[in-house]
Amino acid sequence: MTRNRKNQSAVVRFGPAVKALMLCLFIGGSGVGYVWQQNQLLELGRQKVEKEKRRDGFRAQNDLLARQLAELQSPRAIEARVKDLKLGLTMASPTQVVHLSDEPLPPRALSASTPNASEPRYAQRHAGPPFTR
Repeated sequence: MTRNRKNQSAVVRFGPAVKALMLCLFIGGSGVGYVWQQNQLLELGRQKVEKEKRRDGFRAQNDLLARQLAELQSPRAIEARVKDLKLGLTMASPTQVVHLSDEPLPPRALSASTPNASEPRYAQRHAGPPFTR
């Protein structure tokens, strides 16, 4: 005995239509997502190129400024600047030059130069209390 379509449930009648709609939405959504992703990749590529150009410009400017600094710190440039400003400065004599060493002091020299830990620090400099009016 065959049944009438009127007696079939709504799920059986609309099931294939819902499946087709869902399949179309999935395919369409996937296509839109793919296009959006490709646009994002393109935009990120443009930003990367722009930032690399900017970085290269900063590097070139940094190199130029480093060369200018080295030139300004050279003894020849300093002497020329002193002459231009008429400051009357001369080179230091060898007796005025103090050479510092990076080597640590021997233990005896450290103990002799270290103040007594029990004395306050101001006692070495001042005879009286640290703050008087």
